[in-house]
Amino acid sequence: MVLNKESDSMSANEYLKAQKLGEKRYQAAVAKNEYPYLPVLDEIISPSDTVGEVNLGLQTISLDRVVGTATAARTTAFASNFMPILDYHTEFGMKWAALCESHIEEGIHDPIKVYEYMNKFYVVEGNKRVSVLKYFGADSVPAMVTRKIPRKTDSLENKIYFEFIDFHKQTGINYVYFSQLGGYDKLRECIGITKDSNFTEDERLDFNSAHLAFEKAYLAKKGSEDLTITVDDAMLVFLNVYGYESLKQMSAAQVKDSVDKIWNEIILVNTKKDQTVLPKLDPVEPKKSILDMVIRPSGPSNLKVAFVYDKTPANSVWTYSHELGRMDMENKLGDSVDSRTFCNVDTQTKLVECLNRLVDEKYDVIFTTGPEMLPEALKVAVLHPEIKILNCSLSLANSHVRTYYARMYEVKFLTGMIAGSLCADGQIGYVADYPIFGTTANINAFAIGARMVNPRAKIYLQWTKVKGADPQKFFEKNGITYISDRDMIMPDDASRNFGLYHYDQNGEVVNLAMPFYNWGAFYERILRSILEGNWKQEEKNETANAVSYWWGMSAGIVDVICSKHLPSGTKKLISMMSELIREGAVTPFSGKLTSQNGIVRNEDDGAMLHEDILKMDWLAENVVGMLPGDDDLVDDAKNVVALQGVDTPESLELKSVPDVK
Repeated sequence: MVLNKESDSMSANEYLKAQKLGEKRYQAAVAKNEYPYLPVLDEIISPSDTVGEVNLGLQTISLDRVVGTATAARTTAFASNFMPILDYHTEFGMKWAALCESHIEEGIHDPIKVYEYMNKFYVVEGNKRVSVLKYFGADSVPAMVTRKIPRKTDSLENKIYFEFIDFHKQTGINYVYFSQLGGYDKLRECIGITKDSNFTEDERLDFNSAHLAFEKAYLAKKGSEDLTITVDDAMLVFLNVYGYESLKQMSAAQVKDSVDKIWNEIILVNTKKDQTVLPKLDPVEPKKSILDMVIRPSGPSNLKVAFVYDKTPANSVWTYSHELGRMDMENKLGDSVDSRTFCNVDTQTKLVECLNRLVDEKYDVIFTTGPEMLPEALKVAVLHPEIKILNCSLSLANSHVRTYYARMYEVKFLTGMIAGSLCADGQIGYVADYPIFGTTANINAFAIGARMVNPRAKIYLQWTKVKGADPQKFFEKNGITYISDRDMIMPDDASRNFGLYHYDQNGEVVNLAMPFYNWGAFYERILRSILEGNWKQEEKNETANAVSYWWGMSAGIVDVICSKHLPSGTKKLISMMSELIREGAVTPFSGKLTSQNGIVRNEDDGAMLHEDILKMDWLAENVVGMLPGDDDLVDDAKNVVALQGVDTPESLELKSVPDVK
């Protein structure tokens, strides 16, 4: 192409600007002892790293994902940001300038040729076209794409990539990428498709428009902030709150406003990816400055409080324990609190209706008492920040909803000690419900406590939420007479099968000890902090204002009640150990701990970190049983487990528990 003087001057000026950008990146890389040129695919992988190639044909690809060149032939002509670094008065410089002029006049339409490897693109033909387009800030480029398929490995990046391949085959969308496993399944759920459903061209265009609207709003809000999550990680947070259909209908201004509202949630997801976010392990009295002594924080004179239950106190031990707590709280706070209960809110439709009603009736505080209620609670909390909403779960991923849970594993450790000390043959039964975080720690703490006093102790684990479950039949068949069952009795249930109990020689149940939730102490303290104007103080120094509570025996939230049937020596032992746990001198998860598969989970020289207890996905070596997989569960358990379930490795999926040998 022959340039006239005016166009030659203009294109030369653009080249020099691009060259400065290239030189700046080059110098920065050299200063950091990094490779200053374009990455070369031939130098990144060897033939043994791939298992084949697939021709994907003509596609529109994101220029952000074009990161290097296929061969080393032209790599030193560019800095690592694809900006030129050769002198303008070279054949390369003149061709770049001519291409620049062509782009200004007509646009670049000829497709480049690339290899795609691990969701990144390496140019085979068209390096200068990519350089010019990147210089002018273009978003995408047409390309003939050949995919190099890597070998499957156990690396996180590799596993995510193969999830991407499946999603790309199904939808034709090649610009969505997540930093964690499971992102594509979550996205499918958000947009309402299954893995085997077709994705039409209209659906693809709708998604592209919605994705672009979110991406622009997200990047504008992010600015220069250093976040390690991807755009699509952040979009999942957005969709979990607002929904895909709402996003499609939003204007650009509405998307921007909505991103602003959930920004703390996005920041928290980014923080959780890079570091562990820990809950508050004990109540902390707010610090009082001299100014606070003079000007006391002002809180409301009374509160309108709602408790949302999925069942009723009469048919659910869990609900009954919270209802006892609510009544205890009301007795202590008196007229300053007006609380109401909303029972049988056991479907998403009922929950949405209930929460909308509570908003309309201007409740000040809402306690949602199950982890399955968290997603809908979060949506309401984002849209109505004037309402204080809490959820009873171990989730740490929300700044608009505070979560709370109890360290029941401390008490289970004590009841395990009781069982181990009284059971001569060491064969002890344990009944659990949902395989979620918290439950796993309870099982292991019980097993550790039993073995501490009885080296022969084996804990036979049975699940009530598994298809065809019949724990009592299993225990009877195998002669297991010491059993840890549901934590407490319900008002309308005359059964004595709760807590830790023993079948005597006559087959009668002898209750030995009962774990006890004292939710009243929690509810009283939380509501009192609001009444005293201290609610906001807890958010200081917390990540994205996220507050989560995980209180235990030291806060009086859990305890154990021993029956008259316990020997005096055992009572004395449990009393002493209880005090040591309250003081923090003893924790169940200390010293050498080994799981069923022989892996050492904690060494001899200290206590397990709380973040490891939170994420516990293994069973102690003296537990006989397995963690159930999703296919093993009854239908009404799957939603709970989907939200907070333990990720069960394939090798640990439920198998039939062997009979006692």
